[in-house]
Amino acid sequence: MGKITVETCVIEGLKVITPGVFGDERGYFMETYNYNDYKAAGIDMNFVQDNQSSSSYGVLRGLHFQIKYPQDKLVRVVSGKVYDVAVDLRKGSDTYGKWHGVILSAENKKQFFIPKNFAHGFLVLSDTAEFAYKCTDFYHPNDEGGLAWDDPEIGVEWPIRPEMKLIISEKDRHWKGMKETF
Repeated sequence: MGKITVETCVIEGLKVITPGVFGDERGYFMETYNYNDYKAAGIDMNFVQDNQSSSSYGVLRGLHFQIKYPQDKLVRVVSGKVYDVAVDLRKGSDTYGKWHGVILSAENKKQFFIPKNFAHGFLVLSDTAEFAYKCTDFYHPNDEGGLAWDDPEIGVEWPIRPEMKLIISEKDRHWKGMKETF
């Protein structure tokens, strides 16, 4: 029923997915995931864990990755709006250390597929945001890695508004840059 539209990104492996949305006077319906549609789009994954977080305006989470147990992720926003970022950590890749960002919102209903060996983070642009994602491996708390969100070598162009007061966890404040981490 659903059928999806898939946009490939400049960085190989990253994909922005727009699901089919069917609406009428009652509201809308969409399939947020259909294995057959995603497999046909080259995303043939065994997702084993779903996660959801709630954050307020100005929260910046990331840039996170798993070290020994990397995860493919399919991320989306259930309510609100975020700027979502993936950084290529695949050694030997032509785009190693490069990033790609996309606006994900409840309104545009887009999803972002992020393969293994990418760092991931997002900035909340709405009053609140509910962020949901599927993973291909379980979370291992002792396997966390991260990069400084503001590492100039990566150069993510976060859409930080002048009035925005960033809210960053203590852990995320202490990640190092690419050169110090790898």
